[in-house]
Parts: sequence; structure tokens; C-alpha cells
Amino acid sequence: MSRPTETPMDALLAILDLEKLEVNLFRGLSPQVGWQRVFGGQVIGQALVAAQRTVDASRYVHSLHAYFLRPGDPTVPIIYEVDRIRDGSSFATRRVVAIQHGKAIFSMSASFQFDEGGFDHQFDIPDVPMPEALPGEKELREKFLVHAPEAIRRYWERPRPIEIRPTSLEHYFSRDKAAPRQDVWVKAVGQVPDERHLQAAVLAYLSDMTLLDTSLYAHGTSVFDRTLQVASLDHAMWFHRPSKMDDWLLYTQDSPSAHGARGMTRGSLFDRSGVLIASVAQEGLIRKKAVE
Repeated sequence: MSRPTETPMDALLAILDLEKLEVNLFRGLSPQVGWQRVFGGQVIGQALVAAQRTVDASRYVHSLHAYFLRPGDPTVPIIYEVDRIRDGSSFATRRVVAIQHGKAIFSMSASFQFDEGGFDHQFDIPDVPMPEALPGEKELREKFLVHAPEAIRRYWERPRPIEIRPTSLEHYFSRDKAAPRQDVWVKAVGQVPDERHLQAAVLAYLSDMTLLDTSLYAHGTSVFDRTLQVASLDHAMWFHRPSKMDDWLLYTQDSPSAHGARGMTRGSLFDRSGVLIASVAQEGLIRKKAVE
């Protein structure tokens, strides 16, 4: 039985709170919102939670590398099996396999580290409009989505735990080819507890949002194009610095290449003050469907 929630973030936090079945074995559920397959960010976030629960609490994730093997079925639970690869003096390594219907749908390796001092540098945050200067999702629905294609309207009208404010909306309404890059502000809808392991899981969840679209801008299309088959293939993430997830984050993305029915996108997540908190890389399937 689903429990009542106050915000979409409450629902996400409930989904990330995995049930422990046995040592190294956990079960996660999916939201029943009519999706045909499980959102990739959910599986990344849940797998990270499973791995974190087998690691010393004073170690924090610094990187993860994942592969999406099969589409997830949102109507049945996902079983997460954790392999404790190594616990070293500085780093701990875990491998997680997500299983449904007796088959692996996802695999991930993650590495954890105690906090250490050392060299410190980062790229600068891009010069883009601040989120307050951009239309919110309510304004988007009321002013800009009235004549938008149905698939785009459904996407923006669905309640989500993460609000998105793109710095440009041109690609949503134009079929013109554009530079394969975008900047979007993202923010938790509701409060994320002040706990670093959970904050990292929420960050991992949102890191899978909007990436595939960036690789399609150069071709004048988007993930809403029904003639395309699009899906995340792999996902890598590096956690540079902690973030409390209580304010807007800038997700700046670019796609250096598309070839062989695959598009590759890189992303950087900055907090409002310009601190680089994470880097992301993903390759996705972007294939024209066969015409019968």
C-alpha cells in the first residue's frame, strides 16, 4: 500500500528507501504513474542507495559507472544485489546488479572514499540567466505549452520531484538544427534531508534528466519524436563536492559526438554560487525506428 506524500520529493525519498531482504540484498519499488518503463535515474539512485548501505557510513561515493541492460518494468519490484568487491584503507568498491523477472536489467560499479584534503581546482560556471529570470513550470504550462505537441505537454504537466528551468525553450518548439548543448536549472520540489548519502542519491537520480535531448539538437529533433527509439545505454558520474540540494543547480551539457545510432553527452552540475559538485557522461541509443 502506498503511503500518503506531501510533495513529489517525498514520493522520491520513499522510493529510495529500499527494503532490506538479506545481507547484500535489497528491494525497490517504482512509482505507479503510467510509465511504460522505469526511469533510468530511479535505478541509478536506488542502486547507489543499495551500495551505500553496505559501506562504512563515513565513506562517501566519489564515482559510479553503470550500464542499462534491459528496460525496467515499473509494475514489479526491482531486486538489488550488492557484491562487496573491496574495502581498502582509503577506498571501498561495490558492484550492484538490478534484477527483474530473473534477469539483470542494470549493473553498476561504485567507489567510496573517506573525506581527504588535497589539490583543488574546477572549471568556472557558464554565464547564463539565473533561474528567477526564467519561466517556472506553472508559467510554462499556462503560456508556452498551450500549442505545444501533446508529448511535450504531457512531460511538463506531470508532477516531478525535480523542477526544470531551461535557459532556452527554442528546441522544444523548433525543428531547426542547433548546437548540441544546453543549460538547465534544476531544483528539488520539496525538502531533501541534510544527509550526504541521500543527497548523493537524489543527485544521481536527477543526473539522468535531459541528457539524451542534448545529442539530438544538432539533428533538429528531440526525445519526443515518435519516429525515434531513444534509451540510456550507460551512465558515469563523478561526485566532486557535497551539495545540500536545497537550492537551484545548473546542469550544463554538451554532446561531442553522435554516430552508429548512439549519442554521447557530457554534463556538469554547479550550485548557484558556481561550485562544481559533479560531472556526468552518458551514451544513449538514438535510432530511427524501422518503417513498415
